[in-house]
Amino acid sequence: MRLWIKDPLAIMAEGAARGVVVEGGAIAACVPAGGPDPERIDAVFDASRHVVIPGLINTHHHFYQTLTRAHPAAINKELFPWLQALYPIWSRLDPESFRVSVRLALTELLLSGCTTAADHHYLFPRGLEQAVDIEVEEARALGVRLTVTRGSMNLSQKDGGLPPDSVVQDEDEILSDSERVLRLFHDPSPGSVTQVALAPCSPFSVTKRLMAQTAALAERYDCRLHTHLGETRDEDAFCLATYGARPLDLLEEVGWLGPRTWLAHGIHFDDAECARLGRHGVGVCHCAASNAVLASGFCRTLDLEAAGAPVGLGVDGSASNDASNMMEAVRHALMFQRLHYGSASRVTHLDALRWATQGSARCLGRDDIGAIAPGLQADLALFTLDELRFSGAHDPLAALVLCGAHRADRVMVGGVWRVVDGSPVGVDLARLRAEHGRAALRFA
Repeated sequence: MRLWIKDPLAIMAEGAARGVVVEGGAIAACVPAGGPDPERIDAVFDASRHVVIPGLINTHHHFYQTLTRAHPAAINKELFPWLQALYPIWSRLDPESFRVSVRLALTELLLSGCTTAADHHYLFPRGLEQAVDIEVEEARALGVRLTVTRGSMNLSQKDGGLPPDSVVQDEDEILSDSERVLRLFHDPSPGSVTQVALAPCSPFSVTKRLMAQTAALAERYDCRLHTHLGETRDEDAFCLATYGARPLDLLEEVGWLGPRTWLAHGIHFDDAECARLGRHGVGVCHCAASNAVLASGFCRTLDLEAAGAPVGLGVDGSASNDASNMMEAVRHALMFQRLHYGSASRVTHLDALRWATQGSARCLGRDDIGAIAPGLQADLALFTLDELRFSGAHDPLAALVLCGAHRADRVMVGGVWRVVDGSPVGVDLARLRAEHGRAALRFA
C-alpha cells in the first residue's frame, strides 16, 4: 500500500512541504510544494494539523530504573553515592518486575515520539540471566526498534570496584552470554528491528581484561560497543588511582578507540581528548537531564561535533532523569547547551532535533533511520499544536522544542502506526500503570 501523509503543518525534511509517500515500510517519495500530486496512492492521511519529524532515537537508557524513580535512598546525591545507595535495591530485580519495567519504559518512549531505543542493561542478579531476551520480546510486541546493549559488571567492591558482589558476573559467564544474544538477536541489515551491542558498564565496575575481550568479540560479530565514560570527576580520580590513566587513555589501551564505539555522557574531556574522539569517530550520547540531576557537568557537544565525533541524545535511566521522554530530552539539550556555551545563537532548536535523529543514528551506526528522505525507513513522529502551551507559536518546528511538546499524536515505525490519537496501539495504559506500580513496591 502506498500511503500519502499529506500537507503537514510543518515537516523536518527537504523538499517535502506537501508530505511524504510511504510504501513497504520506507519513504518512497517526498512531495515538494508546487508539484503534482504523487501517483498510485492507495490511502491518504491528512496531516494538516501535524508537525512531522523523523522518529526520535534514544541512544542511552536503563529501562529497569523506572522501578526506582525519585527513590528516597538516592535523591539529592551525586553519582557514586547515588549508585551505592541503589545497587542493593536493584539487586532485587526478578523477571516479572523487570519485564513490566521494560514495557513501561518503551511505552513512555514511544508516546514521546521515539521509534528506536538503545538500552544499556548491565544488572544480572541470579534469576535474571534472560534479561536481554525479555527486552527483545517486549520491544517487538510494541513495534519499537531496539538496540539492546548486553552490559556487564565484573569488578565488585571486594575487587576495588563500586557494585556489590550480588550484581556482578564472572568474565566467562559474561562473554558466553554475549555470544549467545549476538547469535540470537543481532541483525545488522538495513531496516533491522533488533540489534545487539556489547556494553561493559563503566571503568569502575569492569576489568581491563573484560573490556579488551569484549572489543575482540564485537569485532568478530560486527556489532557496536558502548559504555559510560567521562561522566564525573570521581571517575577521573578512580581511573588515575586504579589504572594510572585518564578514562580516555584507558579506553585506547583496551582497543575501544574507534568508530564502533559510542559513549554515554562524555562530559569531562579536555580539548585534546575531544580532538581524539573526533579523529577516531567515537560517538557521544548527551544525557542532559541526568547530568543536571546528578550535577555531573556539561557535555561539550559543539566541540565534539567540530572535531568530527557523532553526537546523539539519550534520556538515561529513569532513576536519574526520572522520565523516559525523548521530546523532553531534546528541550533539555537545547536549554543546557545554551547555558553551557553562553549563547542562544550557537545552539538552535534544529541542532537539538538533529542530535536526537541524525546524530543518534550515527552513534548507533545506522544510515537507514534518523531522517526523512526517500529510501530511509518510514519512522515518523507526528505532533499536534492544539494544546494551550502552543497557542501563539509561529514556527511549528521551533514550537515543539521551545514550547515543550512531550506527547506525540501519531507515531509510525517501519510504515506501521504504533501510536494513534495519542495512544499506543494494543496497550492498556491503565493496566500497565497498575502492574508497574505494584512491581515498584518491591523496591521501596
